[in-house]
Formats: sequence, C-alpha cells, structure tokens
Amino acid sequence: MKPQLEPTRAIQTHFEQGADQTIEQWFEYPVRAQPHHTDYGGIVWHGSYIAWMEEARVECFRSLGVDYADMVAVGCELQVVNLSIRYHRPVRLGMPAIVKARIAEMKGVRVNWDYRIQSPDDQELFVTAQVTLVGVDSERGKIMRRLPAMVQDVLAKLSSQAG
Repeated sequence: MKPQLEPTRAIQTHFEQGADQTIEQWFEYPVRAQPHHTDYGGIVWHGSYIAWMEEARVECFRSLGVDYADMVAVGCELQVVNLSIRYHRPVRLGMPAIVKARIAEMKGVRVNWDYRIQSPDDQELFVTAQVTLVGVDSERGKIMRRLPAMVQDVLAKLSSQAG
C-alpha cells in the first residue's frame, strides 16, 4: 500500500459569476508525480492519470464515511464501462497536482463522473476526463437492475452536491 497525501479540501465549493450563478462542487485529491508514475523522460505515463482518478473517486467515497470495500461487501462493484480522457499538458516528475472529481450525472445504475487534473494554483490544466461506471453484482458478474440502498445513498449525497 503506497502512502498518499491527505485530501486538502474535500468537497469544495466554487462559484462562477454570470447571468446565472451556478455552484460547482469538486472533491479534491492531491498527488505528486513520483518516479514510478513516469516514463524514462520524467513525464507522467498516461495510465498513472487513470489510477489517480480512481484513487480520487475512492477517497471521495471515504470522505463521506464509506470505504469502497463496504460497497463490495454489499455485493456491488462500480465498474468502468466508458472512459474519455484528454491530455492538455504533461505532469512531470516531482510536480504536485490536484485531481478534482465529481458526479456529473446519475441514471439508474449508470454514474457519470467528471475529472480535472490541474496545478494546485489552478493555473495549469493537465487532464480532463469523463468516466462512466455501472453497478455490477459482484456475485453474478451482471449489471444490476438497482443499486443497493447504501450505494444509492452515498451517490445521492455526491450528486446533490454536484449542483
């Protein structure tokens, strides 16, 4: 188990001013590019970004008092069925970054997440991504018709904070 930095600002509120005032809430998960995250040139390998996004999602659940293992224990796995990622700028060895995660939309057992990986000062955008998860019955290996109540509750908390 590799040590991680503690989340700095769990669910953070950002206001965008305009004709309509909207509230965006993101879970923020700090990371630092370690040697094992990079290629031989000191650039973060593309798969490391995906691992960071999953770590952020798991820590987001933990910030609400739910370990991912708790969801698995009730027979539900949230499996990735779609991933779209855009690399804007590379993260280099030793650089800190913030992985921002939030639920964009929920439809039944399908949960869409948005991600941003950016510099801690919000000046550089490294990655944007969207991930779609579906609830899968861990015993049968089939997509669930309905998520367990505990999973629905935690996702409802997150989606209500999405604005």
